[in-house]
Amino acid sequence: MGNVESGCYENHLSRFFPEEKTDIDGVFDTLSGLDGSGEVKIGKAPRKAVTLAMLKAHVQEALPEQMTFRLYNGMKSVDLTGKSPGSSEQIVKEQFIVFMSALLKGNVEEKSSIIMRMISSIEGPVKGKQIQEFTEDLITSVVHVLRSRNLLKGWNLEMTQDPASGVKTLASQLLSELKLEDGKKLVGPSLMDAMCDQSTIENWVFQVPQISTFLNVIIRQGLLVLHSLPDQANDLVKLVPKCKGIKGRGFVSLLDIPSIIYINSHLPSELQHKWRLLFSSRVHGESFSQLCGQIINQGPCILVLKDLDGYIFGGFASDSWEVKPQFQGDNRCFLFSVSPSLMVYTYTGYNDHYMYLNHGQQTIPNGLGMGGQHDYFGLWIDSNYGKGHSRAKPTCTTYNSPQLSANENFTLDAMEVWAVGDLPEDAVIKGKKSILDTDPEAQALLEMTGKSRQSDGLREQIEDDDDN
Repeated sequence: MGNVESGCYENHLSRFFPEEKTDIDGVFDTLSGLDGSGEVKIGKAPRKAVTLAMLKAHVQEALPEQMTFRLYNGMKSVDLTGKSPGSSEQIVKEQFIVFMSALLKGNVEEKSSIIMRMISSIEGPVKGKQIQEFTEDLITSVVHVLRSRNLLKGWNLEMTQDPASGVKTLASQLLSELKLEDGKKLVGPSLMDAMCDQSTIENWVFQVPQISTFLNVIIRQGLLVLHSLPDQANDLVKLVPKCKGIKGRGFVSLLDIPSIIYINSHLPSELQHKWRLLFSSRVHGESFSQLCGQIINQGPCILVLKDLDGYIFGGFASDSWEVKPQFQGDNRCFLFSVSPSLMVYTYTGYNDHYMYLNHGQQTIPNGLGMGGQHDYFGLWIDSNYGKGHSRAKPTCTTYNSPQLSANENFTLDAMEVWAVGDLPEDAVIKGKKSILDTDPEAQALLEMTGKSRQSDGLREQIEDDDDN
């Protein structure tokens, strides 16, 4: 980061509240005392210092070893003496504090300077391939530390897809914002050999807030520094939603942890704290009537589909679903793809065809759709459950999304729907009464599956917040 003068150091120190300074002091003292040899001479007096071995001993299994090494290189790059950064193999307290200040509270320039040395310990520009490796390490480390610290909030690696593929697709998505000074995007083979200077990294970190968010989680939870303060608790609430509605169901999601984190980051902030499973074709059966019965009047929700070719995609519905022949929802809705690529597609302003759900009509399409228009939806599930289409020539008019499925007309392999955020008040009331009592359409749909209005025992129960 260049030579950190005393005034500059004081500026970094002043960014922390007294309780934060106390916490940082305690962690550094713990780090530097782990093997009893943590001292380095600065001037005449010996000073406490941290080595790579001490950092590894402190972190233990909470982070992958490669990320611990990257953190160490970042700390070592802080120059306090006017000598070449990294000339000492030991990290003193001032370096530790400047590192914390820059990455947790600093501006883009300060963050990027340290990130450059986390990408490569060698001074100067970094290769695109090194940036890709850093990004994949970053995402892998987030999943690793959240699992290690028991912060996945009801999710686990057994009931989600293998995160390895999700790491690569999320990394590709984040790297798609990497641009040279002339605005040229670095994608595919051009990324691997491109040389990127600090201004390129600065622009990337500015454009992709997930880089700072992920580093924040890795540092705080990996080093157990500033990890229990209210602002960090709020950050974690928004990063990984609480998982509800899967207890005792043997359920395995179509999503992996990286894609859950990414999709959740695009939801309205007031909905990011909780996902509750409403419907899974592998739990509730392959029935359009069953699907409608589970999702009507449940508030905003996320639909996730997998076609027989292995493509995974879906959409966010901003309002409760209602059975009616009109479009519904608002401009918070979006479509997304998960596999083979991870991307979110937001509204264009061209029309208001956000959401559509209809059933039992002779002259109007019956099914569930998002975006586009009748017979040309960005995402469509026919009421003849199992069939659907994603027709975008060249893109969906509502969301500017391309064809999401492998083929324009697809066959469903599996589907799941998650309610997000807290249940709306009317859903709680109707949940106690049953939506059969208040929604004739829902009653008719459920009766088609053989559930009579008097069969209270067959009604889906609204899960208590204390359950998993």
